[in-house]
Amino acid sequence: MRAWQTAALTAYFEDNPRDFLAVATPGAGKTTFALSVASELLSRRVVDRITVVAPTEHLKTQWAEAAAKVGIPLDPSYSAKGRSSSEFVGVAMTYAGVAANPLAHRIRTERFNTLVILDEVHHAGDALSWGEAVREAFEPARRRLALTGTPFRSDINPIPFVTYAPDGDGVPRSVPDFTYGYAHALADHVVRPVLFMAYSGQMQWRTRAGDEVAARLGEPLTKDMTAHALRTALDPKGAWIPSVLEAADRRLSEVRRHVPDAGGLVIATDQESARAYAQVLAQVSGEKPTVVLSDEKAASKKIATFTDDGSRWMVAVRMVSEGVDVPRLAVGVYATTTSTPLFFAQAIGRFVRARKRGETASIFVPSVPLLLAHASEMEVERDHVLGRKITDEDDIFAAEDDLLARAQAGEGASDEELGSFEAMGSEARFDRVLYDGGEFGHEGEVHVGSEEEMDFLGIPGLLEPDQVRDLLRHRQSERAARRTPAPEADADRPTTTHEQLAVMRRELNGLVAAWYHRTGQPHGVTHAALRKECGGPAAAAATAAQLAKRIDLLREWATRG
Repeated sequence: MRAWQTAALTAYFEDNPRDFLAVATPGAGKTTFALSVASELLSRRVVDRITVVAPTEHLKTQWAEAAAKVGIPLDPSYSAKGRSSSEFVGVAMTYAGVAANPLAHRIRTERFNTLVILDEVHHAGDALSWGEAVREAFEPARRRLALTGTPFRSDINPIPFVTYAPDGDGVPRSVPDFTYGYAHALADHVVRPVLFMAYSGQMQWRTRAGDEVAARLGEPLTKDMTAHALRTALDPKGAWIPSVLEAADRRLSEVRRHVPDAGGLVIATDQESARAYAQVLAQVSGEKPTVVLSDEKAASKKIATFTDDGSRWMVAVRMVSEGVDVPRLAVGVYATTTSTPLFFAQAIGRFVRARKRGETASIFVPSVPLLLAHASEMEVERDHVLGRKITDEDDIFAAEDDLLARAQAGEGASDEELGSFEAMGSEARFDRVLYDGGEFGHEGEVHVGSEEEMDFLGIPGLLEPDQVRDLLRHRQSERAARRTPAPEADADRPTTTHEQLAVMRRELNGLVAAWYHRTGQPHGVTHAALRKECGGPAAAAATAAQLAKRIDLLREWATRG
């Protein structure tokens, strides 16, 4: 048992509550904690049956396999229409399965003293009917244990069996009984530190009207142009994706020097892109990757095989975004247009599970302000907020389904306004590394395959978090010291918006890092406090004026002590 699991177990049995909500970061070991509770309740004869509710079919099987290891046989093939063998102590089902026949599950729950484990309980708020079904089916349960590892969304659907209390603004907010966030897990070496490798580059596309548009990924653009630039970058026929996949494969090779079985995962937008990415990876790595498509019957089997076979790459479409346990995943490529906070958190959660001290995770992302903002806020802990008005898609509390619907509507409007989209070409440039709330890189963007890029791709795969931070700073300063001074004639050259923002972001992140060493306050929490005081989006999407205001405020804090 890890320290947090022991503390949570102690908290649970001190109060012996009927309902208990545990919020723990992905990779921390929620399954082990829940099964420890189940085992103890069975041994004390408080309950005699276990029911596990999970988001997907694959996770049902994963729960059954984990439970079998601790002597709790669960039936993952149970359905309300059939009966389970007496050899099973419990069953595993999906939220969709509960919604299909809640009355039958209620009858079964009433027949026995039942512990219900609600895995990733925020899914009970996916639709009002799902929440009502969960409440109807498991209201008679003797005990209910709710688990989640991702930020709760904001909507009007309360999650069943979760306690809500008004915050300072009078808005109801979920109240967890035990919380174990990413920052704490990182300090305890329970999860891996994450290096975000951001890549930009020039993009060209054509509208239906025949207009050719060119823009640089990562520069301040309108919402429509940002979406089209991202879609152009992710087009497998362009140069951006092959260049980034090749860089990711080089990074995986470096990691495998220290972690021989380390694997990589590419998260794609759709099946056509996934198959195309797999072809590129086969040429780059010399090894055919595993392709996992959500509508394939063998998808779960493929994931299970990849978990243990030691191969290099897997390409998937949303299949492994949540709950799927592949501990050897160490390198990822975020090659999907889905950019909502919840999905991003779920996806990154596949890479943070630590097996031994010193392992790091490396995620390759497009230099899109929204994605970089999500990356910089990994340490911020959040709760479920009821009825909070959604005013901006950057809002971390926004409802997942609402955001997806709005994004799809926005794409449709863009197509009507700008014409149908056709990617014409792309190139990739290494932009910078985001780590622990800070940004590291060289002056301006650098060519893929350059020595400057290898300064970061070549970071050893086994390092402590502080060693990673020190090495990033050393390599950046070492390269800057070797750089030939620019001719004096260039001194009067006006600074571009891109360069000015990059300089200000680095200054802000440097001050936030200094504040961390002075106070111990996590970087993400400091950034969130600055945003609350000064307003505006995350640093990756902030304007020069907003960044300057935060820099001045943080200096004021330091002066006041």
